[in-house]
Amino acid sequence: MLFAVSSVSACTRMTTPTPPVILVGLDGFGWDFLEAAETPNLDALIARGVRAEWLVPIFPTKTFPNHYSIVTGLYAEQHGIVSNNMYDPDFGERFSLGNRAAVQDGRWWEGEPVWVTAEKAGLIAAAFFWPGTEADIQGIRPTYWYPYVHRTPHDERVDQVLTWLDLPDGERPALITTYFADVDEAAHTFGVDAPETLAAIQAVDRAIGRLVRGLEQRGLDNRVNMVLVSDHGMASRSRDRVIFLDDLVDLADIEVIDWSPVAAMRPHAGREDEVYERLHGAHPNVQVYRKAEIPERWHYRDHRRIQPILAVADEGWVISTREYFATHPTAYRGATHGYDNTAQTMQATFIAVGPAFSRGIVVPPFQNIHVYELLCYLLEIEPAPNDGSLDSVRVLLRE
Repeated sequence: MLFAVSSVSACTRMTTPTPPVILVGLDGFGWDFLEAAETPNLDALIARGVRAEWLVPIFPTKTFPNHYSIVTGLYAEQHGIVSNNMYDPDFGERFSLGNRAAVQDGRWWEGEPVWVTAEKAGLIAAAFFWPGTEADIQGIRPTYWYPYVHRTPHDERVDQVLTWLDLPDGERPALITTYFADVDEAAHTFGVDAPETLAAIQAVDRAIGRLVRGLEQRGLDNRVNMVLVSDHGMASRSRDRVIFLDDLVDLADIEVIDWSPVAAMRPHAGREDEVYERLHGAHPNVQVYRKAEIPERWHYRDHRRIQPILAVADEGWVISTREYFATHPTAYRGATHGYDNTAQTMQATFIAVGPAFSRGIVVPPFQNIHVYELLCYLLEIEPAPNDGSLDSVRVLLRE
């Protein structure tokens, strides 16, 4: 696999002035998954570092919105990644995780992620995966980055992180991100408590162990600040808990931008009032909102990509059509996410270790929008405007 280098030569950059920061994303690693399987490497990090009881995600509790909130400190209505599937009325295009052109198009990615903040401050950033790192945001990408390839082995990711740390001053990154999707994928397919999901948790734990051993071999285990976060937890779903949208509304009257468990609907011209009236109160396990009526606590009203009508399924329920349900007999088994961000099953994981952090403590839950300010503090750079606060996470830090 090849990696791209930004237009600014790494050789012209400043010497790294602070301990390097490694940011690790653990997709779908729910707050309680540490108790579900044997995780000796993560347990060892917690013993000499700090963890939160849980990390509170933003709404919707989807992968791309939450990963991007972690690195921008912004709610989805501010950074524009309002779901994994979106439509932008200004440029008339759609976004999805599998649309490589859209994922790499900086127009979708608003706000300022921490790697852009770091690069603007003269530091070097590197990314072996993280949502947004493939895009040209404000004309900037990380100095080193990889296009996302889902099946890239764990060892390859970890070894490249260590190789970057072996670079000399002026070339070595101050910020490195990497990402593991195994737990999310397994839980979606097999369920939260399935042996395959427990095996995925252990596989990620082994990858973290490989990273820690590599740091120890380089004498860096106490000279690097490492932050491990997940984007959301997982909730069990069932084919017995399905809301059939076509039972409630004429699908010819709407364009469904995103389906489940948050259906984002764009009614055709002149049909919005009728669609809303047909959907509102039509099923006991789905809440339907006009855009202006979406609960304020979700911070999910003020962006053009948020569609005029939103249907939010209750925890454990899914939204589908009769045809899709009948033709996909294995759909809606396992687990999923996207629900109300106060649901306990949606809560995420936060672990941090390194010279900046307290040792052996557990702190109360906090919102993931505060992580950006924390990362900027660790890198000694000025944060861009954001919705978070360093004061909300000072308890993590050594006095």
